[in-house]
Amino acid sequence: MIQITGTLIIDEDQLTFTASRSAGPGGQNVNKVNTRITLWFNVAGSQTLSPEQKERILTRLPTRVSKDGVLRVVSQGSRSQLANRETAIERFITLLQDVLTDLPPRKKTRISQKARERRIEEKKQQGAKKKQRGRVTRPDGE
Repeated sequence: MIQITGTLIIDEDQLTFTASRSAGPGGQNVNKVNTRITLWFNVAGSQTLSPEQKERILTRLPTRVSKDGVLRVVSQGSRSQLANRETAIERFITLLQDVLTDLPPRKKTRISQKARERRIEEKKQQGAKKKQRGRVTRPDGE
């Protein structure tokens, strides 16, 4: 059992793991051993998730979820399958926690009148400075 939030617990039977060869340098270990772990979770077919939670996962993680509604998490940082499996589960938990927690509502703020006046005054000073950089005319008209 994997605890995602206070009320959401996902059974490990719903997760599927596949092993494949890892990319990058590593010599014989990379070339011979399947250490990369891919975690698959069927969001669309899960009975533990509510329809609202499913919709939220599908909309907020579009690059990680396939058209069939299967979430994919990959881990290949370690040289062992077990460590990569644990890392994939941790990433899965943090992903779902981030997606399923509600964001606090945005509080509208206003710029103070004094700050607005200060900004306008700085703009006027900048404009006056640039105006002084213009062409200089001689008094005799040349």
